[in-house]
Amino acid sequence: MKKFLASLAVLAIFAPALAWAHFGMLIPSAPTVMETKNANISLIAKFWHPFSNSGMNLVKPKSFQVYFHEAGPQDLLASLKEIKEGSFSTYRLEYKIARPGLYAFVMEPQPYFEPEENKFIIHYTKVYVGAFGDNEGWDKPLPGLKTEIVPLVNPVGLYAGNTFVGRVIVDGQPVIGGEVEIEWYPGPKKAGQAPHESMITQVVLTDAQGVFYYTPPAQGWWGFAALTEADYKLPFEGQDREVEQGAVLWAYFHQFQPAIDQPTK
Repeated sequence: MKKFLASLAVLAIFAPALAWAHFGMLIPSAPTVMETKNANISLIAKFWHPFSNSGMNLVKPKSFQVYFHEAGPQDLLASLKEIKEGSFSTYRLEYKIARPGLYAFVMEPQPYFEPEENKFIIHYTKVYVGAFGDNEGWDKPLPGLKTEIVPLVNPVGLYAGNTFVGRVIVDGQPVIGGEVEIEWYPGPKKAGQAPHESMITQVVLTDAQGVFYYTPPAQGWWGFAALTEADYKLPFEGQDREVEQGAVLWAYFHQFQPAIDQPTK
């Protein structure tokens, strides 16, 4: 009986950590820009528990870039501004969309050591913003990323109820049988509700081509984090520790709109 109660106590201690996954977050003020008057967007960068909307500190990222069409990445790190959300550090970027096309924003954070898991976490976090109806290139890997989720459906043209399809790659190669964690972000000052903790973070596996599928049940921002073990270790307190590298992609799923009557001719 004592062993049973001790096991329950351990589960109670660690259940939140198991259910609330860490996510790098990049949330733009709009997933698409269709009018010149809305061409100024802002992006919020966080290291967060999305579903519960509970915070963690984000140290200033190692890099913050935007990819546009086939041009090389543009460094935006100097443009980040630290913003406090409660007691936690987050970052904001103001960016002007100048031309039609697909903009891919990518954050590489500083390695974060997670004591409960005894390892470092590095989430290469990406979000797309489509501008003025030109969304070409969403199915192409971005050059120079260690690991990435490559969309196999248009990431800026999704309805709630659409199935998202993505391919996980590390060093350009597909990840077979890899784990992908998925969480919904309910928005500022809101928290999601779930029947129980195991419903907070959804989990799917990649297939033999590194592909995974998921159908979000609600509109809003959804984060996909493909987790793999890096082929190197980092030192911490005199010991080399494993590194969890995450390819994180955020995508917005729109509410499907009802039909309207056509004007009579």
